[in-house]
Amino acid sequence: MSVSRTQLYRDKANGKWLGVCEGLGEYTGVDPLWIRLGFLALFFATFPLMFFVYIGLAMVTSQKPIDLYGSNEDAKFWQGVRANPHRSTQEVRSKLREIDRRMADIETFYTSRNTQLADEIERLR
Repeated sequence: MSVSRTQLYRDKANGKWLGVCEGLGEYTGVDPLWIRLGFLALFFATFPLMFFVYIGLAMVTSQKPIDLYGSNEDAKFWQGVRANPHRSTQEVRSKLREIDRRMADIETFYTSRNTQLADEIERLR
């Protein structure tokens, strides 16, 4: 079974009842308390409808895998990917460009004729 980090899961381990609000909170980045309060307000405003929506969401979403994220930083990264995938890819490209630039500087330093470095290496021999 393939695990997708961009899929909506219900989180029964951290949730109050079936974990739908906790899963929505993790998916969107909104505090689950606010989602619960929104569900509760809509529940009282449209009595039977929101109950069936909640049960329906519980039925169609799968349980969150235990080892979905390695750390909180990993979870926040994937939350950002879900929120704005284009921005996330730009951030990754920017970081890779910076690493590539630094590697090119290192390569230039070691491949260029550096007499001071060559002298130091010769002294060590």
